[in-house]
Amino acid sequence: MQLFFQPDLSENHCWLTEEESRHCVKVLRKREGEAIVVTDGCGFFYDCIITKANTQKCEFKIQEKRAEPKKLFRIHLAIAPTKNPDRLEWLVEKATELGVDEITLIDGDHSERSFIKTERLLKVAISAMKQSQKATLPIINPLKKFSSILDYQADQKFIAYVDHSNPKHLLHEAIKEKSYLICIGPEGDFSQAELASAIGAGFVKVSLGDSRLRTETAGMAACCLLNAIQVSV
Repeated sequence: MQLFFQPDLSENHCWLTEEESRHCVKVLRKREGEAIVVTDGCGFFYDCIITKANTQKCEFKIQEKRAEPKKLFRIHLAIAPTKNPDRLEWLVEKATELGVDEITLIDGDHSERSFIKTERLLKVAISAMKQSQKATLPIINPLKKFSSILDYQADQKFIAYVDHSNPKHLLHEAIKEKSYLICIGPEGDFSQAELASAIGAGFVKVSLGDSRLRTETAGMAACCLLNAIQVSV
């Protein structure tokens, strides 16, 4: 199924954006009367029929609206941006494919970057959503101070920290079918002050395993682990 994205979809707005129209009509050679599937990124698929195959404004008629199956858990990944922007884009792509619900970029004591183009990350997320046949686009928040993350709400709040004496592994601490907020630090990890403030705000310090992971690998590991516990017996 080739999936198209139209965030402003409504009964009075039944056409694809110029970029999506060009891909649909010029690249895929879709014509009037052919069926396409469109998502609004808000959890719905729309089965549609093309009524005007224009490369700048491909118009369609909605035949049926279908809701994406609802998840019983929610993942909010708060992560320090990597020094290499390509690695951050890779993380956003893979996390979106796995079904992350929200990504917040952290500006902390040891952060390696203080300026992020969230518009580019959003494009990466849209492409990954379409490729993985999902109808929900994750929220991507701009860079925020670490202290502001402490006020975010979730059923369970975790902070990943490299500490070989820490016996608490995320896989064992996370409870099935909850909302999660997991914080991942930069290559230099969180500072002791940040760790203390997070624990004081109700976060649980967790391990992601024995290996020292790159930031983007740690973010991916956290998403995989939180998804994995949903299918555990």
